[in-house]
Amino acid sequence: MKNKKKINSKFKVQNPKSQKNYHFGVWSLGLGAWGFFISSFFFLLPSSFAYVDNYPIGARSMGMGNASVTLSDPWAVHHNQAGLAYQKNFSGGLFYESKYFVSNLGLKGGIAVIPTKSGVFGLDVSSLGYSKYNESKYGLAYGRTFGENFSAGIQLDYLRTQIAENYGSKGVIAGEAGLQAKLSKNLTLGAHVFNINRAKGASYNNEKIPTIFRAGAGYSFSDKVILCIETEKDIDFKPIVKFGMEYHVIESLYLRAGTSSNPFVNHFGIGVVFHNFQMDIAASMHPVLGYSSQLSLSYSLIRETSKKKKKSGE
Repeated sequence: MKNKKKINSKFKVQNPKSQKNYHFGVWSLGLGAWGFFISSFFFLLPSSFAYVDNYPIGARSMGMGNASVTLSDPWAVHHNQAGLAYQKNFSGGLFYESKYFVSNLGLKGGIAVIPTKSGVFGLDVSSLGYSKYNESKYGLAYGRTFGENFSAGIQLDYLRTQIAENYGSKGVIAGEAGLQAKLSKNLTLGAHVFNINRAKGASYNNEKIPTIFRAGAGYSFSDKVILCIETEKDIDFKPIVKFGMEYHVIESLYLRAGTSSNPFVNHFGIGVVFHNFQMDIAASMHPVLGYSSQLSLSYSLIRETSKKKKKSGE
């Protein structure tokens, strides 16, 4: 009996129940640490990235490295309202972007373009996040031409951030403005500023929504090739340089590629046109965070007086 007790005490750790409890404790500790990390991330998120950024939308833009300040397609309602002024048809679009293939970072929304005799109006709606953290943007835009080669646009935004539990939500008003100038048949210059009024997100820490300046040039080598270059500067961060190219392969197919700096991100995409519908697909590769992808669908109600054949981005 004494020997049996000694053996039991010697191999006490190897008892199946003890092993199970030991492994359960390790797993609990690991899960607890991971849960603490995730909770800390979302707890710190309101103070670090508290309020809505002007995330680029539309897969055409994404495929061209988001060098979109000189483009004048329906998605200009978001990128540069001056480009909205050249739209002749009623248009609408929807998009969804999977950021880094993280379900809780889905970016989705839609746009609408309404041309009138006094100018072109647009609606811009987007939302990032999920039930526990969400950033939303609601914009009303207006653009008009001044002569054949110059246009300007403005937009009024309502930016809202919602955080679950007891944090609640907050909304602020911000403004945007943009310009485009066609220096020749092939060369277009563009400029845009987001949050021109420098709206604050939180008064307790002088938290401001990003104010972002963008300027660039677009050159059409022919009816088939467009090259865009753009620089973007957030007041609080280093500038970003973007390059983008679009190649019109055949009447209904477009190929796109682009890149952006700080950090170095590669972009590529395709566009398919079928009658009044257009579908664009794009992807990007971040060196640290990985891949993102976006799909956008748009429809244009072509008027009788409009040309049946039109170029993408015209």
